Amino acid sequence: MTNALLPSQATHDEQMIALCLHGRSERTQRAYKADIARFLAFAGKPLPLVTLGDLQMFADSLDHLAPNSRKRTLSAVKSLLSKAQKIGYLQFNVGAALELSSTKNTLGERILSEEQVQRMLALETNGRNHAIMRLLYAAALRCDELCGLTWADVQTRDAGAVLQVYGKGQKTRYVLISQGTYDELRQLEGTRLPEAPVFVSNRGGRLADSQVWRIVKAAAKRAGLPAGVSPHWLRHAHASHALDRGAPISLVQTTLGHASVQTTGKYLHARPNESSGRYLSV
Repeated sequence: MTNALLPSQATHDEQMIALCLHGRSERTQRAYKADIARFLAFAGKPLPLVTLGDLQMFADSLDHLAPNSRKRTLSAVKSLLSKAQKIGYLQFNVGAALELSSTKNTLGERILSEEQVQRMLALETNGRNHAIMRLLYAAALRCDELCGLTWADVQTRDAGAVLQVYGKGQKTRYVLISQGTYDELRQLEGTRLPEAPVFVSNRGGRLADSQVWRIVKAAAKRAGLPAGVSPHWLRHAHASHALDRGAPISLVQTTLGHASVQTTGKYLHARPNESSGRYLSV
């Protein structure tokens, strides 16, 4: 008899999550609950509809995390999927195929050139998708920050606009965008209410993180770029290109919403063509 024929002890995702967390320490429950919520928000669909592709894209989206944080997040999701399959809530455990290998620091390999970014934008013919990628790059937004933007968060200024961005830990920051970027956003606004999301799905709802990932990956493929390109690569590109053009590291830190300038400083160490050795005579 397969699990698909067994009566499940859970009838919806919330019950399934509660069963998965039962018996764990309070600290682990808090961490796992946050990790699972992050995954479901990224996937934008209930657990029975999650695919291995969704899980792989989510794993890729965590590459910017410390190895231990990434491993814990994926462990929480894999534990949930395994438990769900065992009790019959899911027919298959797609998490079984995902390896928890540690990630090495390959930031230098994940920074697009300005020409590559421009090629992605030039080849995108869909207005909404073009605006999504332009804003990811121009404002250095994380994927969930972009999906969470409402029109009330876009405040007009003399030369462009200011975005009110809700980042990690519900910390708010303000990011300036140019007049050109703002004008492109306004083409999407129409008669929408202030509380409406800036970027909506084809069905009229708020975009899921996974949809933004598919948009960026499709654009990268058209531009002939590596398969691993993700929305976060545009954030990396913003930081690197801004520093290359002389932006103060403290300003880049503020724009990206980094708690520590040391985090921003990693972009200074990720330039394979830059070294103080170039200034020596040997």
